[in-house]
Amino acid sequence: MATLKITVLKRMANQELADRYCVSGVRLPCRNFTEGQEFVVQGGERPTDFCAWAWNDIHKVNLCMARGGCFSGYKDTNTAIACCTDGIQPVVFKVEKVGD
Repeated sequence: MATLKITVLKRMANQELADRYCVSGVRLPCRNFTEGQEFVVQGGERPTDFCAWAWNDIHKVNLCMARGGCFSGYKDTNTAIACCTDGIQPVVFKVEKVGD
């Protein structure tokens, strides 16, 4: 399987929904990641410090790319954008093939 580099591109916060549906004191945006943070993934294994919820959301993209697949519509076929589906504090990731 190919080696992947996952980079945190953007953390977002939906304050309106947090105010409406979450208990007070919810800290936004997501505190598990910081913009620019990078993870190198080999063999499809989740890094120990990678949020399990986010990993589950982007795993299908990781698996496809690690096995040689790509997604149409991207300028670079070795790159894809994926995100955590948390409706209050989503995180956007860039997934890149960086080695075989």
